[in-house]
Amino acid sequence: MPLVIVTTRTGEEHRVESNPDQSVMDALRSADVGDIQALCGGCCACGTCHVYVDAAAADKLPPMAADERDLLEGFEFRRSTSRLSCQLRLGDDLESLRVTVAPEG
Repeated sequence: MPLVIVTTRTGEEHRVESNPDQSVMDALRSADVGDIQALCGGCCACGTCHVYVDAAAADKLPPMAADERDLLEGFEFRRSTSRLSCQLRLGDDLESLRVTVAPEG
């Protein structure tokens, strides 16, 4: 079972087990950790599921689609490791993925 290790905005770390091919957003919401609002339900339209992905996993992630890139470009707290958790699917290649929930903004 894929695992996500999430650090919340308050610095708490949680280990969340997920189903294969589940989005990081869905895994965090199901476990009720991380303050992920996901107001658009995972349609890549709101950005309320913004996370920072551990740099060590960056090469394992699928490339960012244009709509995700466009949405993130306007974020005050964007970093080079910023991603929308609704766009990241979990699987064996992302086992023990570490993410940090980005500040609201």
